[in-house]
Parts: sequence; structure tokens; C-alpha cells
Amino acid sequence: MTLADVDALRSPAGRALLAALQGYDERAALALGERLRREHPAPLVAAAMTQARLRARAAPRLGPAAASMLLTPDGLEQATRAEVAARRARRFVDAGVRDVVDLCCGVGGDLLPLAAAGLDVLGVDRDPVACALAAANAEALGLAARARVLAADVTAVDVRAHGGAFCDPARRAGGRRVMAPEGWSPPWSWVEGVLAASPAAGAKVAPGVPRDLAPPGAEVEWVSVDGDVVEAAVWAGALASGVRHRATLLPSGATVTGSGAEEPPPVGPVRRFLYEPDGAVVRAGLVSAVVAAVDGSLLDPTIAYVAADGLVPTPLARPYEVLEALPFQLKRLRAALRARDVGTVVVKKRGSALEPEQLRRQLRLTGSGTATVVLTRVAGEPWALVARPA
Repeated sequence: MTLADVDALRSPAGRALLAALQGYDERAALALGERLRREHPAPLVAAAMTQARLRARAAPRLGPAAASMLLTPDGLEQATRAEVAARRARRFVDAGVRDVVDLCCGVGGDLLPLAAAGLDVLGVDRDPVACALAAANAEALGLAARARVLAADVTAVDVRAHGGAFCDPARRAGGRRVMAPEGWSPPWSWVEGVLAASPAAGAKVAPGVPRDLAPPGAEVEWVSVDGDVVEAAVWAGALASGVRHRATLLPSGATVTGSGAEEPPPVGPVRRFLYEPDGAVVRAGLVSAVVAAVDGSLLDPTIAYVAADGLVPTPLARPYEVLEALPFQLKRLRAALRARDVGTVVVKKRGSALEPEQLRRQLRLTGSGTATVVLTRVAGEPWALVARPA
């Protein structure tokens, strides 16, 4: 996308075309495109149809606001989920921050929720097209009075001139994820400088970051949505809450914290119930909180599955009732499932090299029932648990 494309989409003709394309059937895209090109310039039709597709893709991530936004594929990939961004904005508000500089703002995935929360926000990005889109999105959502956008090098911004700072460094290059924090753009060493200089700072990072990534005194928070770990964030200054690690589960809002120096949980045998901790809890190294909540134990010291005798409601883990447990052997597992008339299995695994689809093929089941098969280790040995959601 170019700046000319942005201007064309923001023109009256562009707005009308986008409105007409809302919810169009992609199966009729070829015929629709041909018809529209008889009435509008071809570049405008191509840009508008691309936006219609991006908006449809963005709806689960960005919510109702997606229907009014202008996007790019990369901008959508980097944009924060709406519920996560709204919760993040509240953290700034609750800390008494009034204005925030949003570094690497992209198309406005965090800029807009920050402004919607009542903060005055300056978004900065080196990509002029992204800045133009962010400004257009702020205008479309009625937030232009609170959200300003500047095309500039974020490393030249004096974050001390603002009450708070948020940074979302690019973690992709050439279409691939960049795992090493110093390979991000800007690099993690620069982000650490922002965290140290700003009175209230946060940075969005990849969920797979090491738990000791944050500088002393800072907090690392892992966030899941409907059980999927979607991101992590580092909080410093007034936004750090005094804990080292936090796991937050949305939409419930359940949260659990730790110091980073928790004692290893006890290890024990298979019991009547198996608990699968939420991914954010696992990433944060807080499985011990699940063990304590259900009065349980780990099946293996290196595997995040918790065994317990009772069914205890907890938002931190998903419970299963164990119907049968056996040291893993394909023939024994197949026989156990056939004896229960199981024809369909949901395969879960932690600590097993077997691929779920490969196991399903090898089992050759023909029954009418359904079961969950958990492949894991018990005291270092491979086991299979036949279970059902509790």
C-alpha cells in the first residue's frame, strides 16, 4: 500500500466503495471486481477489495472497530487483540498516567484503545504509510482529538517528555519471526532504555521470551485469550506491581503472580483427575499455583500436567477425569479404546514426540464414542491416559 492508496481510500469515493463492499462474498470476487472497475479506477477497486478482506480477517482480533479501520497485512499481524489492548490501556489509567507515547504504533492497534481510555497519545512509527493509516483510523473512530501520529525514528523520541511510554518492537523480518530479542527492531537493549527512562513504561514482547528477560524491578505478564497464549508484556516504573511474573487469563480476568523463585511442586502418580494448566500459567512458571489450588502433584517434574484426587473449580486449568492410565504401548492403547467403543480421539500431548495425526492413523478406531488421549510422561516414562473433560 502507498500513501496515494490511503488518500484514495479516505476520499468520498473510497469511503463509499468500502461501505458497499462490507460483507461481500469472496466467492464472487472476480465478477464483483470486474463490475466495479467499470465504475471506479482499477487501483482504487483493488485497494478497497483488499481492505474488505483485511477487515473481515481483523474482526475476531480487533472487534467491531475493524469494520471502520484501514489495515495492512503486516499491521494486522502485529496489532494487539482488542481485549488485551483495552486491559493494557486501563493499566496506564489506573497508574494515574495522562499522556502516553506509543512507539512503533503501526496502524494503531494500541494507539486507539489508549486514546479510547481517555489518554492523550502520540503514536510514532518510521513507516509513513502505517502512520497515515493510524491517523485515518483515529479519525474514523472519533479519536483524532486524543491521538496524534508522527512519522519518525522512534529511537529519537525523548520518552521522558511523556507521562508514560509503550513500545511494540517489530519481531518479524523478511516474513519470518525473529526469536532473539536483540534482533528485534528496535533491539531489546534499546527497549530496556525506554523502560528505565520512562516513569511508567510497558513493552509488548513475544510469549516465548525467557522469564528473566525483564530488568530488575520489572514485571513480565503472559496473557492468554480463551486458552491461547497471545502475548507477553514487560511493565516497569509505575506500571510494575511488585511481582516478577504474572499470568492473566482472558476473558475471565483471572490472574496469578509469582516471585520467580517458587519451590518446585511435588511429584506423584496418576490420580482420578488430570488438570491441564492454561498456557499463560505455564509460560509464567506458575504451575505450582495450580498444584496448590487442587491439592495435587505433577506427573513428572518437567511436564505441566497436574494430578489430583478431587474435582476443584479453578480458572487456571482445564480438568479431565482419567478413565484409564497405562504405560504407552500402541497395542494396549488401541485395545483400551476399542473396549470403550471409542472411534474418535482428541489427542493432547506434553513431553511426547508422537504427532497426534500419526497416532490417530495408527489406532485405526471404528467405534461410536469419543475420548481424550493424553500422551505424557509419568516419572520420566511415556504413558497414555484415556480421559474425558470433567
